[in-house]
This record gives sequence, structure tokens and C-alpha cells, in this order.
Amino acid sequence: MLKIRTIFWDFDGVILDSMPIRDYGFVKIFEDFDKNLVDKLLEYHTKNGGLSRYVKIRYFYNELLGQVVSDEKVQELADKFSTIMRAELTNKKYLIAQTVEFIEKNYKNYNFHIVSGSDEKELNYLCDELGLRIYFKTIEGSPTHKNDLVKNILKKFSYHPKECVLIGDSINDYEAANINGMKFYGYNNEKLREVSDKYIEKENSINI
Repeated sequence: MLKIRTIFWDFDGVILDSMPIRDYGFVKIFEDFDKNLVDKLLEYHTKNGGLSRYVKIRYFYNELLGQVVSDEKVQELADKFSTIMRAELTNKKYLIAQTVEFIEKNYKNYNFHIVSGSDEKELNYLCDELGLRIYFKTIEGSPTHKNDLVKNILKKFSYHPKECVLIGDSINDYEAANINGMKFYGYNNEKLREVSDKYIEKENSINI
């Protein structure tokens, strides 16, 4: 059995407890629309935590409103969303202590990479502000799909997929791991227990 040498980390819900703030961000950018439709968007957002805001904004227009939306409008709303996130999520109180403790203790023992559905520029800004950058070889996010983020890192660093694991809290994270032939450890989402190679309990120390 090959030893795990590389860990791909999802960000939201795994390193940073940001989902309630991201809920607020979607409510804010769509505050002029019907609340029931916004609630449906939040359900979609919760079920698909690993997807980017660009996908979710398009979903709101295309599926819930039944409208075509321009790339410019999507970018405008994504930028507005990012402004809210930058203001709120630089507070270290949102860091998940269990995860950060493991990362701080083990970043020299593994290759750490962040692969997130969050906007890449915003993600790098948050990691700088939260003092996390030094622990990761790369910090990457949307608009590149997570499946491709993982695939590109495997290729760039010549990693063996069987020596890698992705830790995430959404079905999209599981799919990114599965399609790239690596293990998946579920975290912070009970629905992932049955598809995870291992499920990390929040009460315990992380054990790879």
C-alpha cells in the first residue's frame, strides 16, 4: 500500500467555516429578487459547495429565472460577491482549528495544495490575510473547475494519484478525487460518509 504524500485541501467548510458568510453573500447580491428563488439558490449552493460562484450565478439566471445572462453580468455579480467575502472572511475566528492545527504541524511532512471552488484571486487574498500561504505549494480556485485543478497539479508536480488524497466537504470534492484516481476523505458533511475512503470526525484530531 502506497503512503500518502500529497494532500489536496478544499477551502470552504474544511479550512475556513465560511459557508454562512457565503450564504449571506448570495442573499446580498440577489436582494432585489424573489426570496423563494434566492432560497432555492441557497439550497443548490449548499448541495454543491465545490462549484464556483460563476456556476451558481448562472444557475440562478438560467434555471431559476429562465433567463439568459451575459458574461459581463456574471462577472459584475461575482465581483460584488467577492467584495463582501474579502470584507468578512479575513477574520481568523472563522478558521477551523482542528484543520489548521494539523496543517501547521504537518506541512513539512506532506505536499499541501488548496483546490477550491472559490474565486482564485479572492482565495489567495484570504490566505495571505489569514497567514496560511506558507503552508501550501499552490493555492488555486475558480473559474477553473476543481476536476481540472486537481488534474493539472498532478501533472505539473508528477504526483502519483495513489499517493494523494483530497479532503473535502461536498460531493463535487468526491467527484474531483474519484475522476483523478485518488482517495477522498469526507469532512464536515455527514452525507459523504458512504462515499468516503475515510470520514474525518470533527471531534478528533485529523489522522491521515
